[in-house]
Amino acid sequence: MKRVLITGAAGFLGSHLCDRFIKEGCHVIGMDNLITGSLDNIEHLMPKKEFEFYHHDVSKFVHVAGDIDYILHFASPASPIDYLQIPIQTLKVGSLGTHNLLGLAKAKKARILVASTSEVYGDPLVHPQNEDYWGNVNPIGPRGVYDEAKRFQEAITMAYHTFHGLETRIVRIFNTYGPRMRLNDGRALPAFIGQALQGKDLTVFGDGSQTRSFCYVDDLVEGIYRLLLSDYAHPVNVGNPDEISIKDFAEEIIKLTGTDQKIIYKPLPKDDPKQRKPDITRAKEILDWEPKVSRAEGLQKTYAYFKDYLEKNAQKASQI
Repeated sequence: MKRVLITGAAGFLGSHLCDRFIKEGCHVIGMDNLITGSLDNIEHLMPKKEFEFYHHDVSKFVHVAGDIDYILHFASPASPIDYLQIPIQTLKVGSLGTHNLLGLAKAKKARILVASTSEVYGDPLVHPQNEDYWGNVNPIGPRGVYDEAKRFQEAITMAYHTFHGLETRIVRIFNTYGPRMRLNDGRALPAFIGQALQGKDLTVFGDGSQTRSFCYVDDLVEGIYRLLLSDYAHPVNVGNPDEISIKDFAEEIIKLTGTDQKIIYKPLPKDDPKQRKPDITRAKEILDWEPKVSRAEGLQKTYAYFKDYLEKNAQKASQI
């Protein structure tokens, strides 16, 4: 039985990865400091003998007893609200945390996959974005703490690969959505669905012409799994190239939820990317991967999750 350490295990993506590796017959060690993650996301795993959980901050020294075959480093704030509220922690988990886990991988002779992001491309001057593009990032802007943390993370990961011969993998994740996202994390999809379900007007920043490309979480997890098991050490984009403007996306959410909310416009935040679309040629060629879940199908599943989530919370509140 392979032993897998997953950091950020109680987060949106981390919890889905825990599910996948347990399904694949692995023993999963989940680690999270719960600064943005929630134990609710992994509550269903706690009784399983194939799962154990450590409440720990990977920015501090990381020790795990016994052998480890794989490490997946997904510990990081990952939304604008998070990394604007906790900028120092965001920088530390991308730098100190990554260094600690690379050291652990070296000591355990484990293969490590680190979660990078499309934010390394910043506000891109190349469209769609491929892995050879170096990006257009403001290192001292409000998003710089996240962008530069991830850029450093990639740099130190490649340094361990080239200098120490460590088996490393780097996934550049584009906008991903699905069950277990937080409604209040500042990203467009949960914000729109939450506003619609609560009878609020949908807030679009700027004129809504900026674009995003949304990938359903099951597709993303499949891409990550294939990358981990591949022999490719350089960054790979994993995302859905089906691009849509934020204004059109808000209208899709209104139609999906059957509400009659209006769209209201607010100023675009500083350094907010105008375009976001992955070039997934490398993932297709190396991993034989491409997304399978359409946005319509994925949104239906995500909407059902959020609707149920809000109803359960309302019931709990009424019982207090």
